[in-house]
Amino acid sequence: MEEIKKVVLEYVTEEYLEDEDDELTAETPLISGGIVDSFSMVSLKRFLENKYNISIPDEQATPEAFDTVDKIAVLIQGFLK
Repeated sequence: MEEIKKVVLEYVTEEYLEDEDDELTAETPLISGGIVDSFSMVSLKRFLENKYNISIPDEQATPEAFDTVDKIAVLIQGFLK
């Protein structure tokens, strides 16, 4: 689970944070906080599917499920069992 969080944090930081001084944690609101928009969420979903060789159904790829790194890690972990 910690490895998934690390991967997601690194991806979001590199792809979506414009100011490198911004501090991103596993609890930082990504979507409701305006860091990730709907287009970026699709890119993040695709990245995770390719990285972990999984398929995330659209009905599970909700803004709520992608709002924090913690929530994303729980979602991904469920597909790796």
